[in-house]
Amino acid sequence: MTAAAGAPRQRVLGFWSLLTLGINGIVGVGIFFAPGPLARTAPGPASALAFVLTGLLLLPVAWTYGRLGSAYPEDGGPYVWARVALGERFAFGVGFVAFASAVLSTAAVVSGLGQFLAPELGFDTPASRWGFQAGAALLFSTVTVLGLRLSARVWSALTVLKLLPLALLVGVGASQALSHAPAPLGPWSGAGVGRAALLAVFPLQGFEIVPVPGGEVRGGPRTVLRATLLSLAFAVVLYVLLQLACLQALPALESSTAPIVEAGAYYTRGAWRGLFAAGANISACGIAFGMFAMTPRYLAALGTDSLLGAELARERRGVPTRSLLVTTLAVLLLVSSSTLGGLFVLSSLAVLLQYAVSAASLFRLAARGERGLGKLDLLLAPCTLLAIAALAQAALAAELLILGGILAGGFLLLALRRALARRQAAR
Repeated sequence: MTAAAGAPRQRVLGFWSLLTLGINGIVGVGIFFAPGPLARTAPGPASALAFVLTGLLLLPVAWTYGRLGSAYPEDGGPYVWARVALGERFAFGVGFVAFASAVLSTAAVVSGLGQFLAPELGFDTPASRWGFQAGAALLFSTVTVLGLRLSARVWSALTVLKLLPLALLVGVGASQALSHAPAPLGPWSGAGVGRAALLAVFPLQGFEIVPVPGGEVRGGPRTVLRATLLSLAFAVVLYVLLQLACLQALPALESSTAPIVEAGAYYTRGAWRGLFAAGANISACGIAFGMFAMTPRYLAALGTDSLLGAELARERRGVPTRSLLVTTLAVLLLVSSSTLGGLFVLSSLAVLLQYAVSAASLFRLAARGERGLGKLDLLLAPCTLLAIAALAQAALAAELLILGGILAGGFLLLALRRALARRQAAR
């Protein structure tokens, strides 16, 4: 049944729904993989400090998303803001960057499956691990193409199953870690902590999903802002506790291949190692599958006659099948040619670029005085850009070139598509 014409839209998402959405968007597979790479980059408690630093630098970003989401209660988030503030070309750019970031994140999760789950199942050579990764990607893609209804059921079941072991480690492991005397900070460098902070962007991204369903939000203009900020704060506290728990349990955390699993086994004297391993693997599979279900929709949003062509948006059983095919091929290419840490950084840089465009949108809209945005927002936008620059400065030149190539490739595709459309129209 559809709503009567002219009837007011029913807004169903309140503060708690949005807060849960943000927490679920942030707390995923990244924390299962991140403690080891962080400990290698910033030894000892400095690796936990990286989460604090990243959280502080992301605070103005989250505030920007909250302010824009409150001012523009429409579905779409960054794409909507960029279209209104900067025009369709910039909106395409931010939409393509969102797709690229999602693809990189998906590839990072699939790569993590090959690194952590594959050896437990006997795939312990580079060739067999790659085969496992490719098989996992094709399996997730196949289940996704069977329909959105089935995808939602699978994703919901995997999400419930992953929560128990993570909650157990927070409740038992982190509390034991805090009961001990804090370890000395040890030797560290500003460059090491800066690089660790960039790595920490990967597990801390996800709060930007809160404003996306803006057209469904009820509860006042600050609901989106409060939910965005609190979801980020919750994740920072949780991750600091988990990192400290891993440091307390694993003296050689930097060489751990499965830190959450090994820390959980330490705190339960090995009795529940299987539970933590199952939770980590289910979480990784669940996140990977959810990404395969959702990532093609970023590309499908660009599937219009004026952008990349309506073929990308055509659906079967609620699934944009051609966008899914493009996504699957891109993930297979990335897991074949990139390291896990490299994918973490590339995904982080892509989402930082998305944040920067949103900050530019805020500045432009605040300068116009639109939707109640004003002088404070004009100050917030430069602070956001400075925070993004502080995180991005740890990137390597090659990584920035790869990201620039990805964005240039998107605009090249757009130019080729429009040239083809003009040629067909001239016939």
